[in-house]
Amino acid sequence: MRNRPNYLAGLGSLVWLFVVGLPLYVMLVATFQTRADYAANGPLALPERLTLDNYVNDLSEGFGQYFLNTVIVTVCVVGIVLLLVPPLAYAIVRSRGRATSTVFRLFLLGLAIPSQAVIVPMFYLINEAGLYDNLIGVILPTAAFAMPVCALILSGVMRDITPELYEAMTVDGASSRRIFFQLVVPLSRSGLSTIVVFSSLQAWNGFLFPLVLTQSTENKVITMGLYDFQTEHGVDIPGLLAAVVLSALPILLVYLFARRALVQGLMGVGGK
Repeated sequence: MRNRPNYLAGLGSLVWLFVVGLPLYVMLVATFQTRADYAANGPLALPERLTLDNYVNDLSEGFGQYFLNTVIVTVCVVGIVLLLVPPLAYAIVRSRGRATSTVFRLFLLGLAIPSQAVIVPMFYLINEAGLYDNLIGVILPTAAFAMPVCALILSGVMRDITPELYEAMTVDGASSRRIFFQLVVPLSRSGLSTIVVFSSLQAWNGFLFPLVLTQSTENKVITMGLYDFQTEHGVDIPGLLAAVVLSALPILLVYLFARRALVQGLMGVGGK
């Protein structure tokens, strides 16, 4: 029996492609136009001449420093999460002690507390610690607010590892450290990729902590640097969109390389 083509599904796909593709087209085309050409021709017109001046100007007028600061914050946040969350998740899964359960409940409580609710005491705490207007003062709270979700995801992935594998390594005389590094970590790669992507997104797109906890231009991150394109004469839309493209590329690459593991980790299938 011949399968009839599904014209309705094809039409729906075209509509969806248009809905998704039009904003991308408007954004990318604008980055290759001058401000005057963009104002004269409108957002949907093809550029009469292509220019890379928007990207060059962004990188030469301070956006490169914002980009570097954001990379530093993101790498440090991901490093802290990878250093602390896997041992914590392993202890949550393997330990039956009351103390471990209490710690896990406290982490889950962090899911219910939005950062906006604690930003004032956080400001005073960071200020008293001498970390105000310092990238460390942004890194620490960003990592702290990313850890509850990461611990929940990774502990769910580790629970998918069958008890027989733990028992087999225990019978062989393996210590808890050896079991963690030789069994748990390799079988939790999808969960690790998930928390890397999640914590990267949290750090890269962070706005509230950099806004409140930093002040100087030297410590601005990308989300704060986008304000620089608004002047008393209006908004430099081509320059702003070029900055948006530059800021989106790194995290897009992270997602493209880890998307399969990310989906598996969120589904809780672990490394099976």
